Amino acid sequence: MVDNYDVIIVSGGAAGLMCAIEAGKRGRRVLVLEHAEKVGKKILISGGGRCNFTNLLAVPEVYVSKNPHFAISTLSRYTSADFIALVESYGIAYHEKKLGQLFCDDSAMQIVDMLLRECGDAAVEIRTSCVVTKVEEDGHFNLTTSLGSVSSESLVIATGGQSIPKMGATDFAHALARHFDLRVTETRPGLVPFTFQPPPLDLFSKLAGVSVDTAVACGGATWRENTLFTHRGLSGPAILQASSFWRQGSQIEIDLLPDMEDAGQYFNNLRTFRPNTELASVVSELMPRRLAQALCGPSGSRPMRSMPDKELADFANSLKHWAVKPSGTEGYRTAEVTVGGVDTTGLSSQTMEARNVPGLYFVGEAVDVTGPLGGYNFQWAWASGYGAGQVA
Repeated sequence: MVDNYDVIIVSGGAAGLMCAIEAGKRGRRVLVLEHAEKVGKKILISGGGRCNFTNLLAVPEVYVSKNPHFAISTLSRYTSADFIALVESYGIAYHEKKLGQLFCDDSAMQIVDMLLRECGDAAVEIRTSCVVTKVEEDGHFNLTTSLGSVSSESLVIATGGQSIPKMGATDFAHALARHFDLRVTETRPGLVPFTFQPPPLDLFSKLAGVSVDTAVACGGATWRENTLFTHRGLSGPAILQASSFWRQGSQIEIDLLPDMEDAGQYFNNLRTFRPNTELASVVSELMPRRLAQALCGPSGSRPMRSMPDKELADFANSLKHWAVKPSGTEGYRTAEVTVGGVDTTGLSSQTMEARNVPGLYFVGEAVDVTGPLGGYNFQWAWASGYGAGQVA
């Protein structure tokens, strides 16, 4: 026997649950199919367990996409203020950590509980530990699953990308899109640490655990946050941000003195007023001592007065424009998002419906819209799920 629904949503993550809530509010009979034993697993681990649920600065211009204009309509129809209003209606306490990033004061479970209560109020049915093995379309969408066959008028794919496969991430959404003749842009890991080979790795591994305030430039974008040295290369918020813009074989540029406009003049002045001070001591006043000593090398023990103009200028420039070439990234294993996805030319920017397959929708990370670190991708999930839920 086949169970029939108005809307079936594959995956009970952020985008899927939001879509289910909105469709259910319209009186649609909605079924959510989640392959894991519970919904919202990525929500629960986000933000160190406190869920960085949105960002006050989530405007379309900061998202990466082959079509940078696609997200404008969706993000305008459901803003961070809209989700904040929902959070506040449940009395969930939250705070801004930095740069517009909003976190729960208590636990990410509060966000999941809120979404589940909304689903309950909208009479949404949820089946967990349910794996979809086949999708066919004959005027309706017919799904074969590990818990039996189901059918619906509308089908929403909210399974995300390939990031964090240990949590069950697959290319299901992209494979299904291709099955229905939708294009998929090039995909790659995003918000992910960089890996290096020697000689830079020799330096980085010795500095493992050191974190420093930086401005990291890559692909025309610059991010001002910390960089963390690791045994495999570079990580930290600034590096993760840059990784979404990085292409194999290209360099990134690190400014180790982001608050200093003219480093050359700064070091010149110090040489004049503190001529007997060792270079490493001066640099240690600007960044962690281990890093300063490593960057100065053998010259670190020299007094400032012994350094010629050009040598001092070159050194200052190297701190402002440190160019390094990653050998790769940690890959989908640790990537927080998948950059790229279902090509937006095949989707409606208002409803997320496939132009060539009426009733088929793609939302969230599965689509070629990727936000920076810090709640932006959750906001895209809420907004795209909301948009599809209004019509599916």
